[in-house]
Amino acid sequence: MNVLIADDHAILRKGLIEILKDAYPSLRHYEACNSAETLHIARKYHLDLILLDISMPGRSGLETLKQIRTEGIQTPILILSVQPEDQYAVRVLRAGASGYLNKDSAPEKLLTAIDQILMGKKYISIEVASHLAQSFSVKSNKDLYETLSDREFQVLKLIASGKTVSEIAVEISLTVNTISTYRSRILDKLHLKNNAELTKYAIENHLV
Repeated sequence: MNVLIADDHAILRKGLIEILKDAYPSLRHYEACNSAETLHIARKYHLDLILLDISMPGRSGLETLKQIRTEGIQTPILILSVQPEDQYAVRVLRAGASGYLNKDSAPEKLLTAIDQILMGKKYISIEVASHLAQSFSVKSNKDLYETLSDREFQVLKLIASGKTVSEIAVEISLTVNTISTYRSRILDKLHLKNNAELTKYAIENHLV
């Protein structure tokens, strides 16, 4: 089985490799620490699975996922993240991921997710399934933050975490003007006036 592990933390990659080697003795693994390396390996090799961190530096895992799918690469992708499932799971599934798993999950849960994905199925937790059901049944009452684009949502969380526009621009490799534009759109969509209200909104909705 050929697996690509894409995460910017070397220790985490090594830990995942050990878990997978125990479960799949025939494992052949590749490693990537950023989007460029991930795309290079995904294009070059036939892979059975990609484990992709959503929060890599520069181009995020979500953007990398979209690029992979845009290029027609159909390798199953399991997104790994420290972010709560109810915030990102629906977004990554819509973008073409095969599943979403929180990094705090037990190794057994990771292997269950992988086995399910390798059988051609999607993997979501019970909590995500419940959230999906609610989003379909109460469309008119969905949280305003769910109307944000993926990039706007990312910028919202970074602003709410206390980062300045300049710091955000460096972190996600965009210009200060572009980040300011995203900030204005976010405030408009959420009916907020300033960063203080934005941060309060993010805390009240458990986004940070």
